[in-house]
Amino acid sequence: MNQKITIAINREYGSGGRMIGEMLADDLGIHYYDKEILKLAADDSGINESLFINAEELKGRAALFRAVRSINDGELIPPESTDYTSERNLFNYQAKIIKKLCDQESCVIVGRCGGFILNDRPNVVRVFIHAPMQFLLQGAAKKKSLPARELQKFIERTNRKRAEYTEYYTGEKWDDAHNYDLCLDSSKLGYEKCVEIIKGYMKVRFDGLVF
Repeated sequence: MNQKITIAINREYGSGGRMIGEMLADDLGIHYYDKEILKLAADDSGINESLFINAEELKGRAALFRAVRSINDGELIPPESTDYTSERNLFNYQAKIIKKLCDQESCVIVGRCGGFILNDRPNVVRVFIHAPMQFLLQGAAKKKSLPARELQKFIERTNRKRAEYTEYYTGEKWDDAHNYDLCLDSSKLGYEKCVEIIKGYMKVRFDGLVF
């Protein structure tokens, strides 16, 4: 592309959002980032990658959500501090990497609160991929071998964690359409058409964009 643009995708589990992100990145010839961001943050900070992975698992800490709005201030804690490996610092190192990627290259970022972290950047397209439960079940069944009822519970639990994670670190609602440029139902469009719609939106919004 002739402009640096970041496409930040959030998605319901089973909606195919990750696949759509991979297809879009491949189609545009740009990098795709998901869990790779954790490794980049670990390399940048010197903090073990496993701590970044564990920090993503919010387990029943809803009572802490009241203090959420000040946690993502972007300020990095120095290594000599006892809070160096705190959740706040781990998140802010990820945010640092996401902002750096946005500044340096065109890329697709899936999850990681990417669209929320980059909400003040004019070169970011924020996308939410969703679908009805029956479609989510079909997609999830390709990854998880569980009875339908258990699989639905897993989907609901995973999406709830994603919502809680987003609200905990950004104070924003994960599935609120106001936080996105595009909200796409992958069950009605299919993966390829979702990719085409995102590309079409980019061409209209970024006048003169050449793929």
